[in-house]
Amino acid sequence: MRILALVLAGTLLLNMGCGKVDQPAKPRLAMFVGVDVSGSFMRGPHFQDSMDFLARYLYAHLKGLGGAEVPSALFVGRLGGVRKGEAKSFFPIEVFQDKSVEEIRAKLEEIIPGKKEDPYTDLNAFVEQVCDTVKNRKMVLKPISVVMVSDGIVDLPGQKGKDYRKIDLSPLEKLSRNVTVRLLYTDAVVGKKWQDEIKRRRVKVWTADAVVMETWKDPKIYLPDTPMEEQGKFLGWVKSNVDFGVRMKRVD
Repeated sequence: MRILALVLAGTLLLNMGCGKVDQPAKPRLAMFVGVDVSGSFMRGPHFQDSMDFLARYLYAHLKGLGGAEVPSALFVGRLGGVRKGEAKSFFPIEVFQDKSVEEIRAKLEEIIPGKKEDPYTDLNAFVEQVCDTVKNRKMVLKPISVVMVSDGIVDLPGQKGKDYRKIDLSPLEKLSRNVTVRLLYTDAVVGKKWQDEIKRRRVKVWTADAVVMETWKDPKIYLPDTPMEEQGKFLGWVKSNVDFGVRMKRVD
């Protein structure tokens, strides 16, 4: 019996030693980032801060810092238009990979010019372009994160009043069971309208007010002259305030 036990133990140890090493899971997240280039937002007090934050946010995700999910696909474009339904260029992940925070910030300034404005914030056109890209690139069923850097104010051609129910997220419902829309740099009033008035069933919506977003640069949170890899408090702040795990809420 002792001999049998030793043989079994040896076999178990051998199998453990020769077992295959688990490979890290391949990234699945499809991330879309839209930046508001309407005059109301670009001329406002939060635009430059939002670009500074976005450069660090993209870097953290591309590097997987602080538990940030690494995207398998990333597209960055403009929210806005001269006319209703106008499509904008989407810049892919390769434009931002292997760049420093400063280089990403410079690239954002290049592709989202600080001096060129669009008269409208056509959020529906951006949503439709996201859906077309997901379908064309065969990313249906992947988890999808849609990040909108905007005040979130409804501003559509030919529309009078601020009817937030005109924002149509329904095309996103058909893409995946895991779709999250994050509106950054809005305010409390507009954020509540997004939470309570925009129709949705499975799409999850999270809003972050500009006054809260700007606290990221508090020297107790973000340490100046410190590599992003060592920005533990900032990365924790991002996880708690931006990449928050949003619960599903149905709005009819």
